[in-house]
Amino acid sequence: MADTVLIESRDGVTILTLNRPEKLNALNYALIDRLLAILDAIEIDGSIRALILTGAGERAFSAGGDIHEFSESVARGADVAMRDFVMRGQRLTARLEAFRKPVIAAVNGLAFGGGCEITEAVPLAIASERALFAKPEINLGMPPTFGGTQRLPRLAGRKRALEVLLTGDTFSSQRALELGLVNQVVPHNDLMLAAHELARRILRHSSLATASILTAVTRGINQSIAEGLLIEGEQFARMAPTADLREGLDAWIARRKPNYRGSWSHDEARQALRLNSER
Repeated sequence: MADTVLIESRDGVTILTLNRPEKLNALNYALIDRLLAILDAIEIDGSIRALILTGAGERAFSAGGDIHEFSESVARGADVAMRDFVMRGQRLTARLEAFRKPVIAAVNGLAFGGGCEITEAVPLAIASERALFAKPEINLGMPPTFGGTQRLPRLAGRKRALEVLLTGDTFSSQRALELGLVNQVVPHNDLMLAAHELARRILRHSSLATASILTAVTRGINQSIAEGLLIEGEQFARMAPTADLREGLDAWIARRKPNYRGSWSHDEARQALRLNSER
């Protein structure tokens, strides 16, 4: 049996490809569980600094949840459907949203239902000009369940989100850009190149600073400004003793390119300070 998620790594970037092209990369339980396990492994792998998430084949990023599998869970009762489908999908989108390494969705085709919710959850997304989006759950007589009723209004605004949620209509990649679901739209053949270029622009900076920014934004976005500022301060306080901040400051003063170590070790920071004082 083919792996439901393909993994390819080079130059600090890992590409994760949803691999059920014959099912338009529908998110069955095995695929979601596999993706969650991969994210756990990547999180502690220091050689991987950014992720690109895309779909196999020419037709779909992901057409959403596997409806046949979901229907069987519903037939077994609401508690089973909540456990097997809703909570599993919400774990995935929450994991992607709070991941401390940048995740870039490269939306290469259909992004319906859960595929659209993944796009909403990840911090960055680039869409092919061929990509199509939809929130079609209302066509099944249900609301979105992987976070779509919560994240989309925060991205697009209440009224624009409700139009999409209540009609179930498909919309273009350009409309997704206008709604704030994606950062840019590119020609289809340039999609992965554009995703890698965005990753490269991020990887030139400190991985610790990147993680701190991702955490501050994710934790603070739904808080009051006062609470958000406290979170921002906490993230700075965590960075303050690190070798990366010392290196960034020293490099700026010396007008040279910084060489970040990417370690939270306070010992490294103290060693860097000692070496600098001895120069």
